[in-house]
Amino acid sequence: KKSTLKPQDDEFGKINVNKILEQEEQEYDKFPSLAKLKRARIKEKLKLQENPEENHVGREITIPEIITVQDLANRMAEKTADVVKTLMKMGVMANATQSLEADTAEIVATELGYRVKIVNDDDILKDIEDFKDPATAMKKRAPIVTIMGHVDHGKTSILDVFRSSNVVDGEKGGITQHIGAYQINNNNNIITFIDTPGHAAFSNMRARGSKTTDIIILVVAADDGIKPQTVESIAHAKSANVPIIVAINKIDLPSADPDKVRNELLNHGIIVEKLSGEVLDVEISALKKINFNKLEEAIHLQADLLNLKANPNRIARGVVIETKLEKGRGSVATILIQKGTLKIGDIFVSGSEWGKVKALINSNGENVKEALPSMPIEVLGFDANPLAGDDFVVVDNENSARKIAEH
Repeated sequence: KKSTLKPQDDEFGKINVNKILEQEEQEYDKFPSLAKLKRARIKEKLKLQENPEENHVGREITIPEIITVQDLANRMAEKTADVVKTLMKMGVMANATQSLEADTAEIVATELGYRVKIVNDDDILKDIEDFKDPATAMKKRAPIVTIMGHVDHGKTSILDVFRSSNVVDGEKGGITQHIGAYQINNNNNIITFIDTPGHAAFSNMRARGSKTTDIIILVVAADDGIKPQTVESIAHAKSANVPIIVAINKIDLPSADPDKVRNELLNHGIIVEKLSGEVLDVEISALKKINFNKLEEAIHLQADLLNLKANPNRIARGVVIETKLEKGRGSVATILIQKGTLKIGDIFVSGSEWGKVKALINSNGENVKEALPSMPIEVLGFDANPLAGDDFVVVDNENSARKIAEH
């Protein structure tokens, strides 16, 4: 009985080595390895060198060390189905979400008529690496404050009081637009407020470990005390390791009991100064605008204790607070500048988006030429909306921006 692994030549009755190798090759084709794919790539390159007239390879694409089938198709502006078919011809079964190694992706791209440049993660990301600023370059910056608390305890009212006190009479009719963050300036004492903590950006930034808030104002109604969202806000502050200032609101009501609030806070590890603790607390009324000067003083006192500083003389970095699509303006993102100075004309990357700063608009709706640390600014120049919580980084040139965004 003839062995299937040792086919014999009918004429000579000898083992035919070529047929055995051919059979093994057919079996091997069912399960192509990386080594086989590399051999195929080398073979293809040699073929192109020997027959330059057949070299129809088009534009160059850049790919990382690992790339999904879908992303590879997007970079080539080809249909995902065509990439899948090309992989199938190579004996690789894959779907749109499957990851490919760079060697495999390169063979596919070459087959479809593209030149490929493989870049590793370090080469791409070095352009957005942060660096430590020298102590001599650090300048005092404004505190960034987030107001948190239970629904209906007065968060929005407090923000409205701060905003209205910062707008001259002629502008008061224009404070209807919502902006995710804004600044108040009282005798050159600046405070940045992020509105609001329930914002998606706050959760995203906390999840990414990006500390954007310096101080949390915990609003508690004097007549209602601690509620579930109050407890949740305390947990947020503790997990982010952000100091709290307690604002006991609605003290104008007959049923107000600020001391009850202070005692309830003890159960959640918040000990205010009046109970020999270190947490600042202020009794206020947003409705009657009582003691807002004291709340502002408390914010600046806490900021002085934190010794908040940033280097304004470097390329800008920040975080996306919110995004929107506006008719006539396109994609607009509110960016909180954390370090450096953002200027018109700067090229930036934010998540998977990049662009060039076309206009900068401050929280008063004024066009400005630059934005300094702790300043919230609306940036025009995005092709599409980034995500709230995405980092915002200025880079040297468009080529770097495109590579990083594609990565």
